[in-house]
Amino acid sequence: MATGAINVVRGTRSSDEELFQIYTHSESIALVVDSPQFFNRLAESFTLRINARFVVLLWGDKSSLNSKAVKDIPVYDYNDITQLGRENRNAVHNSHEQGQQGVFEAITPEDVATLIYTSGTGGTPKGVMLTHRNLLHQINNLWDIVPAVPGDRFLSMLPPWHAYERSTEYFIFTCGIQQVYTAVKYLKEDLQRYQPHYVISVPLVYETLYSSIQRQISSSSTARKTLALALIKISLQYMESKKIYEGTVLSNNPVEPSHIVCMVNCLWARIIVALLWPFHNLAKLLVYKKIHSSIGISKAGISGGGSLPMHVDKFFEAIGIKVQNGYGLTETSPVVAARRPFCNVLGTVGHPVKHTEIKVVDIETGEALPDGSKGIVKIKGPPVMKGYYKNPSATNKALDQEGWFNTGDIGWLAPHHTTGPSRKCGGMLVLEGRAKDTIVLTTGENVEPAELEEAAGRSNLIQQIMVIGQDRRRLGAIIVPNNDEVLATAKRKSRLDGDNELAKATILNLLYDELRAWTVGCSFQIGPILIVDEPFTIDNGLMTPTMKIRRDKVAAKYQREIEELYK
Repeated sequence: MATGAINVVRGTRSSDEELFQIYTHSESIALVVDSPQFFNRLAESFTLRINARFVVLLWGDKSSLNSKAVKDIPVYDYNDITQLGRENRNAVHNSHEQGQQGVFEAITPEDVATLIYTSGTGGTPKGVMLTHRNLLHQINNLWDIVPAVPGDRFLSMLPPWHAYERSTEYFIFTCGIQQVYTAVKYLKEDLQRYQPHYVISVPLVYETLYSSIQRQISSSSTARKTLALALIKISLQYMESKKIYEGTVLSNNPVEPSHIVCMVNCLWARIIVALLWPFHNLAKLLVYKKIHSSIGISKAGISGGGSLPMHVDKFFEAIGIKVQNGYGLTETSPVVAARRPFCNVLGTVGHPVKHTEIKVVDIETGEALPDGSKGIVKIKGPPVMKGYYKNPSATNKALDQEGWFNTGDIGWLAPHHTTGPSRKCGGMLVLEGRAKDTIVLTTGENVEPAELEEAAGRSNLIQQIMVIGQDRRRLGAIIVPNNDEVLATAKRKSRLDGDNELAKATILNLLYDELRAWTVGCSFQIGPILIVDEPFTIDNGLMTPTMKIRRDKVAAKYQREIEELYK
């Protein structure tokens, strides 16, 4: 990037064919790989089909590379690259001493710095062109969201090539902060070992931490479990009442509340907070202190790349661990909005980043909507990409002539109130799913699956769920059950057969019971369900690298079973 070259990034979990398509489409001229093992995996299906000028090997020994694949290609390992850098630096230095003047070509802010091919939850990947200006905007403005100082420690577990990870990483290093890389497998251990000030990750990580804490509470003695759950319930109520007089209660009502009603509600909220304060502090000493020591995260967890379930959000707020939810896309470098540490309103993704505009437009007409009205979210400003590489039709579809980028996300902007419980929420963005994810039933009703999936996902019996029903009369769901919890529940309810085996009908009935219990407050209900044993993972191609379910891939994989389900 410093030489003006463009890097085209992708993870090693991508298929050989996908990597080949990206290499050829991007007109790449060389290959940078992380290990001899990965290069050798590509040797037959990929390397012999491309015309690479050279190969850079980041780790490992060059002698371990497939000799046939690198027969006529120069290969540089990490030491070779650093040595070439020293030689080049010395040559430039010597030429200056001898009075020779070199000619340098400047990199402009509008030059493309990187091509990131969208993994997406559906469709063919498109090459997002991000410029130096795009990335520098992130570096210069993320401090408003994460006021980190030298000496702080960040823990991250996203793919290093992902837009969210990269922008955060560049920002971190410009602030002189230590970065620790981990993976799901080592998350719990590394949280305790490194005690990070900040954690940068996707919602699934916070959901995993939440589930782990709940399991620990459930496995403790009856007395401790009862006490812990009671204190957590009190803390949740304490925080809800506190928000009323702090002005951070989210509302989409554009009408200002009356001053008298506000005063009465504020006074009543203060009374409740005063009554619950001793119990909340007791909870800090008896319960939350232990949770904090095991998780670390002394300043904040930064969540992005997906919807953060409200029950997880509320839980961490209640126990005193700040989680700041943000929003962005690869096409926007990626961060365009985030909750600030001093105004962390749950249910929102916060205010726009500096110099960035957000508007909500009508899905049908494209007309701008007033605050509080739901529609398609559009973004304008320095984070917005240059366009899709060699894809003018897709670029024109996503970017209008005024520079507004169509995110495809459904959301609304919180109305501005001068008084009342929502006075600090004005201008914050609230997301409610993707337009492409919307399920249209044959009844003409539109359903946002995220609400149902979030509600059902709170069940211990459900490991993963994807709501289905496009062009059907009613909704259904594909569920990956949590087998251990299902078995434990069946035993408790005496639903096992003579061999202590679980019949399929028993599993179905248990899951139906859970769905009814957890989705009772939702606008729609789930009908037929398909139980599958194989979890949705990155490795089997059913999840994106940022751990979002690829709806099209899952639907395609189980197409026959879904047809049978609706018969």
